[in-house]
Amino acid sequence: MELKLDTSKTYAIALEGGGAKGAYEIGVWKALEQAGVKYNAVSGTSVGALNGALMTMRDLTRGIACWRDIHLNKVMDLGALSEDDVKQMMSGQFENMSLTDIFGKALDIVRNRGLDVAPLRAWVREVVDVKRVKESDVQLYISTVSLTDRKGLEVHVNELPEDQICDMLLASAYHPSFRLEKLGGKYYTDGGFVDSLPLHALVEAGYKDIIAVRIPGIGHERKFKMPDDVNLTVIHSWSDLGHVLNFDSEQARRDIEIGYLDGKRALYGLAGHKYYMEREMTEREALAWILDHQVGGAICLREFLEEELPRQAKHFELENWDYYDLMTCLLEQRAEQKGIDPLEIRKDRELVDLAE
Repeated sequence: MELKLDTSKTYAIALEGGGAKGAYEIGVWKALEQAGVKYNAVSGTSVGALNGALMTMRDLTRGIACWRDIHLNKVMDLGALSEDDVKQMMSGQFENMSLTDIFGKALDIVRNRGLDVAPLRAWVREVVDVKRVKESDVQLYISTVSLTDRKGLEVHVNELPEDQICDMLLASAYHPSFRLEKLGGKYYTDGGFVDSLPLHALVEAGYKDIIAVRIPGIGHERKFKMPDDVNLTVIHSWSDLGHVLNFDSEQARRDIEIGYLDGKRALYGLAGHKYYMEREMTEREALAWILDHQVGGAICLREFLEEELPRQAKHFELENWDYYDLMTCLLEQRAEQKGIDPLEIRKDRELVDLAE
């Protein structure tokens, strides 16, 4: 595979917030490391701030280990709730819980003024080496909201005293459902309310080549004019990364793998959305495949090419498409119906054979 990203450059990396989906960013990081991508700055919001600290430490091994062993009880004290209770409520599967149980346990959380995240405090202090962050050659920027001062903040973490770093990382990730407690003498809430993908901090600091790692979810993205001389590469996923509070080791391992493959897609220009294909087929071969698999005996070929295929491209939300783009969408649909595992890089011809 041939790299499409210029590895002679040094990049700044922006990490979006997304709770338990943050394992995805670790997978992308792994792909960047393997490709030899250099970086000297990271910005992060919420879980992106915590992952950003690990990237600032340049400790991928620790990052993978932390996420591969994640559990909900490492993030919050569930009290009367079990992990199964929380998973059922997150997935909407209430068949094993009575309404009395559901309301009773929810009321316990309300009475306690939110979820107790003492375990998350401990986890952050265990995982983050503040001295390494402080002395790193990688600059770390995070976003958060000071409820005390009633304003959003962009914080340059390397400039903080060591004893404030963990508190400010936690401040960026302080979900509104958490029990409100002071951090460094002030109240904070999740940085996603002001900037879920903190590109602005990197642009303001003068970085010109930026890689943005996106996580699908809810959040407010700060609007600003991107300078013409800033080159932005976006890595994102079309796959389901699970629920924002599904801190589960099995889901995290899958999200790491998806992030790794999506990183490879961006780095090497792989085709596909949920599948990962090295392109070998020409556009003419792609059209031949479509004709073999889509045209019925009675349909007019001209009508099919001029009307039916554009209709299908619109269905797949393709823009500026060619026959190869459309073939990959139809091929993925066929592969998914046959239950072919998407988490593997294959030649396009190989996936064609498997999907027959």
